Amino acid sequence: MADPVISPPEVVFTSPLEHSRRQLEALLEVSEAIAQQRDLPALFHDLAGRLHSVIEFDFLSLVLHDPVRNVMRLHILETHIPTEKMAGTESPIEGHPSGWVWQTQQPLVIVDVDDETRFPDFMPRLREHNVRSLAIFPLTTAQRRLGSMGFGRMMPQQVTDTEMQFMQRVASQVAVAVDNALNFETSQAYQSQLARERDRLQVLLEINNVLITSREVPELFRGIVKTLERVIHHDYTSLALLDSQTGLLKVHALDFPGSQSFIKQEITVPRDTSPSGQAIASGQPFLARGADIDRYQNEIMRSLRTSGVQTMCCVPLITHGQAFGTLNVASRRLDAFSPQDIELLQQVAAQIAVAVENALAFKEIEALKNKLAEEKLYLEEEIRSEFNFEEIIGESPALKRALAQVELAAPAGTTVLLLGETGTGKELFARAIHNLSPRRDRTFVKVNCAAIPSGLLESELFGHERGAFTGAINQKIGRFELADRGTLFLDEVGDLPLELQPKLLRVLQEQEFERLGGNRTQRVDVRVVAATNQDLAKRVSERAFRSDLYYRLNVFPIQIPALRERAEDLPLLVRYFVQRFSRQLNKEVEYIPADAMDALTQYSWPGNVRELENLIERAVLLSPGKELRIPFAELKSAGMAPATDPSSSSASLTSPASLASPMATLEEAERQHILRALKQTQWRIAGPKGAAILLDIKRTTLQARMRKLGIRRPV
Repeated sequence: MADPVISPPEVVFTSPLEHSRRQLEALLEVSEAIAQQRDLPALFHDLAGRLHSVIEFDFLSLVLHDPVRNVMRLHILETHIPTEKMAGTESPIEGHPSGWVWQTQQPLVIVDVDDETRFPDFMPRLREHNVRSLAIFPLTTAQRRLGSMGFGRMMPQQVTDTEMQFMQRVASQVAVAVDNALNFETSQAYQSQLARERDRLQVLLEINNVLITSREVPELFRGIVKTLERVIHHDYTSLALLDSQTGLLKVHALDFPGSQSFIKQEITVPRDTSPSGQAIASGQPFLARGADIDRYQNEIMRSLRTSGVQTMCCVPLITHGQAFGTLNVASRRLDAFSPQDIELLQQVAAQIAVAVENALAFKEIEALKNKLAEEKLYLEEEIRSEFNFEEIIGESPALKRALAQVELAAPAGTTVLLLGETGTGKELFARAIHNLSPRRDRTFVKVNCAAIPSGLLESELFGHERGAFTGAINQKIGRFELADRGTLFLDEVGDLPLELQPKLLRVLQEQEFERLGGNRTQRVDVRVVAATNQDLAKRVSERAFRSDLYYRLNVFPIQIPALRERAEDLPLLVRYFVQRFSRQLNKEVEYIPADAMDALTQYSWPGNVRELENLIERAVLLSPGKELRIPFAELKSAGMAPATDPSSSSASLTSPASLASPMATLEEAERQHILRALKQTQWRIAGPKGAAILLDIKRTTLQARMRKLGIRRPV
């Protein structure tokens, strides 16, 4: 039984003028309610309370026409009469009062239900609930006919002309509100559908990327599971492959979080005792729920049922028209795996089938790959931290602490302030926060506050209107608007001019601003991640930075460690950069001498990871063969010279005294490198023992570089 919502009105006698005034007030209140509500139940609940002061009724109903089923459906019933919940009740158009109103677009007034001979199938229902009189009005907009709105009373009563006019006005306003609410629901449903389609297409793309980068079945499987679990709820996944020799199914790479007791690398089961065998035989997806799963008695199925699995779906892997295995997913939910999920699984299975077939066919070839190819294949997984934050590489405790804070802050919408020296990778941390947040499907926009002139920064951040200043010939959208519902990264926020800081503070607090030269307030939903290498607290004390803005930015500070604080990560970073720049520069650098690694580890790295990256790029460019040659002259710290034999290839690049020299330019480093090669070959340029061969470049190229760098043989 529904709880009472509308209290019976008290009888109050008012003059006609007073009644008209109250009706007008009620119409205004109806307009306010419509403007404030998009939810139909809440709107009707609000309307019932407002209208009850000017008109007598015992229930208020909303009946809408369903164009798909061509029926009238009761959506909302506001009443104080004890009755069963009737929302969702459907009735044919013919023989229903609301259907008649919808068809004729005329109001319907029934003074006494007992005297009404029309609608013989519907009248008994009203009498059962003691409804004696009824007034129904069409809900119609300029675009379409929606349904009807009804006022009911528990006693026979005529409806006056004044009441009719008032009810019709209310109905015309409610029609607009209902139309807006339905359009809003349709829009939301369409957006949700587009989001689901986008997610599913993203899944197919990511799985494709996994398949083209991996050939080992376990590795393929891990990538597939990680991608699928974001869009399809499931508790268990596996690949079943048919052994053509024995006719048995080998279930590979079982994944069943929370129930690891029976998980093995490979389990063999007969085809006829497995739903996978059914899917392979039919060539179609096979879905089993509840007791249907119990028909298949094997080790895996018994364990799954014991662990609470209620639904099993097996999708065949088919190539060349022949099924050779299945992709299997299972869930503890009885209603898991909709037709849309199964359709997506079929698309995924088509991708997996090709990849698995290739993986099995080329297994022997894969085993013969050389060491360099294997390192290239697995290097990314080897050097990344367990958090797997894109290109944030390292396993040191200091870095892990910072990444743990990123994981903590990312899901929330709070403002994050990244603190750290220059070159520590603050933008990578900002992107990681965005990618781990609910806003990851929206835009990530970055602004370097120090790189944009202060006169243009306001326009860059907030946009400007046409004619706002000289040269503003068009309207411009600012970075805050571009980042709406996404993330805005404010790099070097400590360099923000004082005159702009109040406007930034307002956006952070109120999420609103005006474009430069405009007077219309723009509202946005932006999550701000700021970064600085300055001591903002000190700048506040120096009155160079507003204290209120500082406190607003400093909600969740994350200190990014300097490279010298995570020295154990340096070998991982060096190997990563060597591999990356070898690919980019078409080099074949494979080895990093121990003395070079020691020298890099002992250096203090004031420029942090950015300095290391630039140094390794130059080193790879200058390395003639497979061994990395470090330009030690660029490492400014005199105390880090490696204790090595001067005759070794890497140590002979420079003298120890040169370690105290100023930072050399790339051109000077190249000039010194060529000079050392020429001295070593006694200024012989061409031939088997010439400098061109030693430097691994063409003779003409070497001569051109010598002319450009002003290198001449001494007289």
